[in-house]
Amino acid sequence: MGYQERKKKILRILDKKESMDVQEIADEMEISAVTIRRDLQMLADEGLLIRTHGGAMKAEPRHPFTAYEDKETVSASRKKYIGQMAAALVKPGDTIFMDCGSTVFAMCAYLKDITPLRIITNSLPVAAQFMDSNGISVNLAGGEMDGPRKAIHGDRAVAHLKTYHANKAFIGTDGFSVKYGLSAHSETEASISSAMISCADQTFVLCDSSKIGKDSYLKFASLTMLTALVTDKELSKAQTLQLKEKNVKVIN
Repeated sequence: MGYQERKKKILRILDKKESMDVQEIADEMEISAVTIRRDLQMLADEGLLIRTHGGAMKAEPRHPFTAYEDKETVSASRKKYIGQMAAALVKPGDTIFMDCGSTVFAMCAYLKDITPLRIITNSLPVAAQFMDSNGISVNLAGGEMDGPRKAIHGDRAVAHLKTYHANKAFIGTDGFSVKYGLSAHSETEASISSAMISCADQTFVLCDSSKIGKDSYLKFASLTMLTALVTDKELSKAQTLQLKEKNVKVIN
């Protein structure tokens, strides 16, 4: 039985039972626990389920996995607006981290005239944008290529990023709330963002207002670690006040 067939069966099982441990799934599918553990991790990385200690549970419908091409089209005008504001924070001579988020990618169109500039990224689309640019150098993290997200992930990519220092980090997030801070549905993406935050003087989170007040299952940064939130004009007055009370600077 190939991975794609196992994938469908695992998701059908979790759809009925909400959560199960590895051995229960292995017994039902008559497959080794080692194979099931590997499959569960792959499915968790795709955001199709939530990995738990010893097993897995059904992912929340509001956080489905979205491939890079799909993410680009979601709230496109908001992303463009946020990208332009974020790019205005970059100065000639800066070294910046850019993660693989589609909102972060929206900065690219507004960075081309800011030179000299050094970009450190795990995003293949970001690297491609500046391949022939004069005055802008790109340092691409090495590691495993994630086809659907068009990014480099894995322990080697994290180790690579941690050897550098940047003036500013620009990162995306799946969830952003006053209670839990920044959260993600992918451990691989969360680890990349955490590495960038730890090695930058300033951290800017690029997040459209639809994600504010929502949480995913994996918390990876507190609000105290942020320099500012860059978002759109649709952020409500109540949300703005809540963030202000937590000393979060909002740029919108």
